[in-house]
Amino acid sequence: MKITFLGIGLMGRPMAINLLKAGYSLTLWNRTQSKAEALIDLGAIVKSSPRDAVANADITITMLENGPIVDQVLFAPQADLTFKPGSTVIDMSSIPPELAKQHYRQFQTLGINYLDAPVSGGTVGAEQAALSIMAGGEKTVFDACLQVLKALGKATYIGPAGSGQLAKCANQAIVGITIGAVAEALLLAAEGGADPVAVREALMGGFASSRILELHGQRMIDREFNPGATSRVQLKDLRTILDTARSENLTLPLAQQTFNQYQELVSKGYEEVDHSGLLLQLEMLNGNRTLSDKPTQSPYSEENNSEAKENA
Repeated sequence: MKITFLGIGLMGRPMAINLLKAGYSLTLWNRTQSKAEALIDLGAIVKSSPRDAVANADITITMLENGPIVDQVLFAPQADLTFKPGSTVIDMSSIPPELAKQHYRQFQTLGINYLDAPVSGGTVGAEQAALSIMAGGEKTVFDACLQVLKALGKATYIGPAGSGQLAKCANQAIVGITIGAVAEALLLAAEGGADPVAVREALMGGFASSRILELHGQRMIDREFNPGATSRVQLKDLRTILDTARSENLTLPLAQQTFNQYQELVSKGYEEVDHSGLLLQLEMLNGNRTLSDKPTQSPYSEENNSEAKENA
């Protein structure tokens, strides 16, 4: 089986490595070609264009930053992509559910199978091949691709095309809102005179326990905001959530408030910090009162900033 992977960024790189470790023949393309070429020693083949990369692929996987980029790479006239008849495209990017449905219809007319299969788990989950994969599309196509998906994590069939992206919206709503809740709780405890380290440890044994409190709570305490998933991407996902809710005549006040705070954070130049960096916005909102005695400063290096911006 020949697999093509488009997008060797923060998430795509470890995912591609796990496919190579699983023994698959893997062809790569990335906008910044040097990132793909770094995997040649592991057995990857690198092409200079998406057109060349997908030409002979049985499965094409995309892990790109957003819907417009996915649309441009796959369907722009100048891209001139020709997929192998009967092959499958698995879009593991996070894009609007309606766009996923549109892509499904477009590939149907071309005789190409399609799954929307966004992921959750961040760079740690990608590195450990422990991603949660939420798949939408035809069940028979999902079943045929299951072994490939198992090389990346745990795959769950959600329903028809677009359902995977709806599940990702649900995931990102919970993640974003919970990050805000953890940041508020730890700042409240610290400002009242409690040790936030001890508070987090105590909460981990009760109903407030969560992966967000465990991982991102520790990031907040350590002030480690180099990106696993950036605030810019979290903001993009929250915008998708609110747009999708609007199309269904739903009002989601918690998602809206969380969106507003991420928008403020990004507008202040912190777009490339980890999404746990929402704490920084809360601190600035409260007159730069901080969770710890460590100084508030730009919490990511220029190197990390550049890498995150080239995630596609």
